[in-house]
Amino acid sequence: MENNILVIGIAGGTGSGKTTLMDNLIDKFGDVVTVLSHDNYYRRHDELTYAQRCGLNYDEPDSLETELMAEHLTKLRRGEAIDCPIYDFTVHNRSDKTMRIVPKQVIIVEGILIFENEALRNLMDIRVFVDTDADIRLCRRIARDVTERGRTLESVLTQYQQTVKPMHERYVEPSKKFAHIVVPEGGKNFVALDMITGRIQRHLEEVCDTKV
Repeated sequence: MENNILVIGIAGGTGSGKTTLMDNLIDKFGDVVTVLSHDNYYRRHDELTYAQRCGLNYDEPDSLETELMAEHLTKLRRGEAIDCPIYDFTVHNRSDKTMRIVPKQVIIVEGILIFENEALRNLMDIRVFVDTDADIRLCRRIARDVTERGRTLESVLTQYQQTVKPMHERYVEPSKKFAHIVVPEGGKNFVALDMITGRIQRHLEEVCDTKV
């Protein structure tokens, strides 16, 4: 563990409850937590029209610039700040803006495919996979994409059938074997949440002890 930083990876299928689990941890520990989201590392495609970008497969590993994310996480572990890209889901392209992220005692890395890449997952001290029924995940995805990302119901269902479901079965589900902890129902699993909270608390106490 570099610079007394604990890196927690939270993976799982779309709509599994990763964000709920992450938000609960942030609510508990607040200022000592920083978040690195895989979604911000979708590749830039300025060379394509909006219609062409809509047709891309965003659920396969090559759609993400994971090598850059691994580089950024390495820097954060060393105590260096990074300029994280920002992805705009309303236009299916990376924004021209970046977000300054500074290292803190706990770094949460989240995304559906973060365990699929060996180099990235090896940078994580604790790997948590959130495991939720497919029907529940689909309902949550529809609600999110229609409300937050301006998508139509038809486009969400088409994408789910053509890429999300098959890519989940090919890449996301198999990556569960790399998890240290499998959490059914995400942030609503309070037993698992207490276990993870306890591990973070012990880490923070150890950091305090080393500073004395």
